[in-house]
Amino acid sequence: MASTSSGARVLSVQSHVVHGYVGNKSAVFPLQLLGFEVDSINTVHFSNHTGYPTFKGTVLSGQELLGVMEGLKSNDLVDHTHLLTGYIGSESVLDAVVDVLGELRAKNPGAVYVCDPVLGDHGRIYTKPELVDIYIEKVVPLADILTPNQFELQLLTGTKVETEEDIKRAVDLLHGKGPETVVVTSIYPEGQDSEAIEIIASTTREQCAGSHSRFKLRIPKLGSHFTGTGDLTAALLLAWCHEYPENLQQAVLRCMSTVYDVLKDTAANGRGNEKAFMKTPELRLIQNQDVIRKPPTHFASSVEPL
Repeated sequence: MASTSSGARVLSVQSHVVHGYVGNKSAVFPLQLLGFEVDSINTVHFSNHTGYPTFKGTVLSGQELLGVMEGLKSNDLVDHTHLLTGYIGSESVLDAVVDVLGELRAKNPGAVYVCDPVLGDHGRIYTKPELVDIYIEKVVPLADILTPNQFELQLLTGTKVETEEDIKRAVDLLHGKGPETVVVTSIYPEGQDSEAIEIIASTTREQCAGSHSRFKLRIPKLGSHFTGTGDLTAALLLAWCHEYPENLQQAVLRCMSTVYDVLKDTAANGRGNEKAFMKTPELRLIQNQDVIRKPPTHFASSVEPL
């Protein structure tokens, strides 16, 4: 994995909460455990995530984001190898992200952009609908690694995504727009009552011997619901794709095995630390840092080339 001497430095632009683990709170610590330097910009600064009865805090504007970047630039601190973005709630901030990436690539043309296009799930948009067009027209073409769920894949391609063939066609559409690697998360092959979740991963990059360029992975579904899972997944994909640039299969296996073990432990032990009104327990990242550092490789036998 990356070390401090490797020069890997991530700029992570997403939400922040004082209590709990979503957004940057789900992404920064795992990346640091895996040896990455991480600079974080918080698109929101909330007391807690929105699954609680109430939340308070502030929201960053696009102009404020650019102001932060100007400060970094003026001190010659824009030396990032990766950009990671997650939840972004406004058009101005999403437009500013495009400018931020331009600044990064002006200094380092090889800077890798990992984009988790947080738009919605289970057929429901939970961000501003106007963001969809900005993602399609401006953001997706610049991304190197894209991590939509099944519903977001549908939004970003404007196609119906119900069958495996639908997903493969939609992924090809995304490849044609720019992203070299697309990892579709949270596919429910038998609907919401599925006993397993599928992940479909695809890359146009040449792979090493034994690694498929397109494959699916089947993971047992845990009974609980969680918040911050997508943020953790995107961060771990960034890390392991950096470690295995020509072996997407290994990167996805390590990422999803880590996520599964964290969620399994959270489901078993997390509820006792949360208030009764909480629908979901907070991710147990601190308690699972050994798993994050040295992930198992579950599910290798379920890999199926497509």
